[in-house]
Amino acid sequence: MAITVQNFIKLANFYNQTAIMMSAICVQKGGIALENYVGRFYAADVLEYVLEYGRRLIAIDKSVSPEIKGLIDRMAAQFENMRSMVTPTQKPIHEMTLEEFEKVMNI
Repeated sequence: MAITVQNFIKLANFYNQTAIMMSAICVQKGGIALENYVGRFYAADVLEYVLEYGRRLIAIDKSVSPEIKGLIDRMAAQFENMRSMVTPTQKPIHEMTLEEFEKVMNI
């Protein structure tokens, strides 16, 4: 997949839809906190991936609009708040091999 603004927007929309669904699930399960929801690792990993994609986009394309840069900055701030919920490894999920991912997830 080529690193483009359009692809970044699609990924950011996917993360936003995931966050909405997770919020609805937490409410339906009795109002549990996101920190206690089992899907929090998935959401944090998706956010980490989308954020890294955005950072690479900025590094490749110097003409990225200020709106997209602002979105990437907001995602970075949100990721800092969720950092404790990422997959427990030193290597980000998007850089793992399939074997490393399976080992982390106990598959």
